[in-house]
Amino acid sequence: MSAPAWPTLPVLPDPATDAILGSGLLEELAYAFGGPFHFLLPDAFDANLRALRAALTRAGVDGSVYFAKKANKAAVWVERCAAGGAGVDVSSAGELREALGHGVRGEDLMVTGPAKSRALLGLAVRQGALIAVDELGELDALITVAATGPGRPARLLLRCLPPGQPHSRFGMDDAELATALERCVQAGVTVRMEGFSFHLAGYAVQPRTDLAGRLVARCLKARAAGLHARRISVGGGLAVSYTDAASWRTFLAEQRGDHYHAGRTFTADDFYPYHSPAAGGGALRALLEARPSGGDRPLREVLRDSGTELVLEPGRALLDKAGATVFAVQGVKDRQGYQIVTVDGTSLSLSEQWFGSEYLPDPFLLPRDPRSRGGVHPASIGAATCLESDMLTWRKIPFTRRPRPGDLLVYPNTAGYQMDSNESSFHDLPLPPKVVIDGTGRPRPRWRLDRHFT
Repeated sequence: MSAPAWPTLPVLPDPATDAILGSGLLEELAYAFGGPFHFLLPDAFDANLRALRAALTRAGVDGSVYFAKKANKAAVWVERCAAGGAGVDVSSAGELREALGHGVRGEDLMVTGPAKSRALLGLAVRQGALIAVDELGELDALITVAATGPGRPARLLLRCLPPGQPHSRFGMDDAELATALERCVQAGVTVRMEGFSFHLAGYAVQPRTDLAGRLVARCLKARAAGLHARRISVGGGLAVSYTDAASWRTFLAEQRGDHYHAGRTFTADDFYPYHSPAAGGGALRALLEARPSGGDRPLREVLRDSGTELVLEPGRALLDKAGATVFAVQGVKDRQGYQIVTVDGTSLSLSEQWFGSEYLPDPFLLPRDPRSRGGVHPASIGAATCLESDMLTWRKIPFTRRPRPGDLLVYPNTAGYQMDSNESSFHDLPLPPKVVIDGTGRPRPRWRLDRHFT
């Protein structure tokens, strides 16, 4: 049996999104807004948070979850963190203030990022936030701010430079960490050194387990020196699986340059790993069950027996299936053997393109006229701008109906980093509004604008 002419990448089934697609609500919202929009599903966020906590409970590990706010700007996620007792990871004074404004307690905030300003450090100390210190100069500034500030200790983690990623611009090497620990001891009650943190590029489980095991050992040494040191943060990097294993393997094997507009080519390394055998809560379980290098026990036992808490900073993993992006078709242009569809927005609202990659999950076509002719109609998706490079989808997607003006294109599962990381009002186009859809189990879904809408 020959392979299909046009590779596809279907998303995993999602009853909540399917119900929205079939409800007629998207057509009404497209008419109301007159342009592209995002819809958000907070029930999915809550379910993802429960899955992570269940993995910790099942492993018998104390843990905390901080939502990485940079993954999506909508206020609703911070509201769900406040309601569910989760923390929020912020990297600016604006993000910190917004989290506080939406109900998250100061002590449930973690402040990350490099070279934090003294104003941000002061705000974090006053609110009792946990601060991930990236380098020695920042530690010195934090100690000074705390010593002259509101009379409460600065809570901090020391961020480590991953040995396997020595060229990272973040974190401290072994010598710098040793110096940082000495300064924390010397600072006395001015600081509360709560442990260590790291962030790793990629999504492999074993390197995270290995480094976590090393940091547990560092915590034990820090405690011996009189520091608190009972927490390690493994950052984010819990994979999300958008499609099934067979579809992902088939896509990678079949895709080639003539499947893309203008002969654009990609390698497997250019793409996010759209399938992962362990994702979300499953990825966390795999992390906890793996054995740190050189050890004979799983990480969960190492953490539990040492009295060390595991801190997580997921973004995408909390936003899996929590939203989608909707564009209307403005025009269709025929090319030799395929069409170029132009939609009423830009790829700035589908951020993967701006990292030299492609957002691969197949969009859904909602035809304005359901009686439109079937068949196979390959089409690439372009933006309503004057830039050749502004393509939402370079790939020629084999739609089963010919796209027509007025049809809707729905890109699924875009809440994690896709829908607003790079948005701007290029060409004076308004930013797509965000619509929160509550109670997806109701006969008729209810919607409201996200409070962050401008």
